[in-house]
Amino acid sequence: MGGSQVNQALVRLYFEVRDGLRDPVAAWAKLTGNSQQYTRARGERRVPLDDGTAAELAAAAIVHTAAQHGAERVAALASSPLARVVGGLGGAVLTEHPCAPEQVLGRRFAGPRAEEWARAAYVLLWGENNRLVRTADTPWVIAGRYKGQKVVAIGTHPTRLSDETLVVRPGTDGALAMAMGHVLLREFFLDRTPFAEHAMEHTDLPFLVRLRARADAFVPGGVVPGRICDRLSVYGGEAVEVLLPRFDDGTGVLRRGVPVVRDGDDLLTTVFDLLLAVYGVARPGLPGVWPSGYDDRREPYTPAWQEACTGVAASRTLKIARELGVTAEKTGGQCVIVPGRLETPHADTAYRSMLALLVLTGCGSGWAQVGRAGIPLVPYLCLHACGEDRSDVGALSWALAEGLFVRRTSRSVLLEAVRDGWPMAPSPRVLALPRPIYPLPPGVDLLIGPDEHCDLSPPDAELVADAVAKLAGRAAEAPPGGQAAAGRMRLLVDHAWMHEYGEALPTYRPPGLGVPLKPTQLVRFGEGG
Repeated sequence: MGGSQVNQALVRLYFEVRDGLRDPVAAWAKLTGNSQQYTRARGERRVPLDDGTAAELAAAAIVHTAAQHGAERVAALASSPLARVVGGLGGAVLTEHPCAPEQVLGRRFAGPRAEEWARAAYVLLWGENNRLVRTADTPWVIAGRYKGQKVVAIGTHPTRLSDETLVVRPGTDGALAMAMGHVLLREFFLDRTPFAEHAMEHTDLPFLVRLRARADAFVPGGVVPGRICDRLSVYGGEAVEVLLPRFDDGTGVLRRGVPVVRDGDDLLTTVFDLLLAVYGVARPGLPGVWPSGYDDRREPYTPAWQEACTGVAASRTLKIARELGVTAEKTGGQCVIVPGRLETPHADTAYRSMLALLVLTGCGSGWAQVGRAGIPLVPYLCLHACGEDRSDVGALSWALAEGLFVRRTSRSVLLEAVRDGWPMAPSPRVLALPRPIYPLPPGVDLLIGPDEHCDLSPPDAELVADAVAKLAGRAAEAPPGGQAAAGRMRLLVDHAWMHEYGEALPTYRPPGLGVPLKPTQLVRFGEGG
């Protein structure tokens, strides 16, 4: 008895057809070509099947589907053992990874491989990393600790795989990251400037931004094309009040001041000056309402303010932020964040605030995302499996939004993005999953997965790869890995949809109202408004 299981009637029919044709691919084509007979055969109990035959069956389905219907009609979740085979054929590799790294670091950002974690000086295991501590990646984290590496775990549950643990309330990771950013900006950009040169050369902080008049103040507009200031800030002359989003206290706004320069009738400031205003890092002479210091609990985003949100003591937030900054300064950016799953409808904003910590400290290559990039799973299911929804994505717009999403649904926004060239694969005919995921797209001929609702449990991936190579007449190879991000890292995600939601700059959205798919998850690096 082998390690795989298969639908009893399906495998019986497959053997009958294959024995007559003596060609597994032709057998699968004939079997699925008789849709009525094939449909009736599915749904019976699963029986044991030896791995070699199971691999042949999976390979026949994959090769036939790729040849007859196109490789993208074969799909696998990135964490599935068959993802490498599917990717090597040009199929759709689906990912649950956040969109934020693309938006901040670039479409083909390159993070450290697991074996490189041991060489990092400081590691933040952030989010639910239960998969990490039970996988082959664990030894690399342990090896680093023997070399003096410090590992800090941040999440909703304590972990033993760390030197220190910060336990945060569910959905509040972004508040902690924003408070750490507040400390970094104050102590490593205003009090001292160890990262100024890196910021000038490798980030968008010196980019000039046009301000738009709104009510009795201004709101950030878009980046002025081709205009980069010769310093991070234009502080020292004229200043105006800007209105910025605040989500922790209803749908309010923050009134903060930024220095400006005039360009004809336009007022310009830098991304850095806007960032200081967002994080609440005050400078003398600027208008607006500012925190009085780290212990101010009323104004975001101080260490004391985040304590009420996250439950993490302000003193510990201050300590971890300083350790991150000092270590990055001394090691030339050898700090790493290993992101885990964040259970909140607004995880994308939390990830962007976490990424901001790496950008500010010159650790842009330190986003240690486990697994490969691919087609985001949630939009894929939203398009192919969920049908129409009644979600009102306009309900998430910030207080001074333009109304781009009034009475719009997640699906309608997704369809618009796909029409405009957002990458998407067609509905699958062969789908490999490492765990149950529902709802599933209709019209799947072969569902490979662990539970009784699937046609076939995952066979040995190497056997499938060998069978695919034999049946297809060529070797299946993994797609090329990520490359370094071209251009500068961006903390201002300058897109109309990001501005509409008040998320163009790092911010914190508390747990609460969510939608099946946020439009901000469809924004790609370098796209303009």
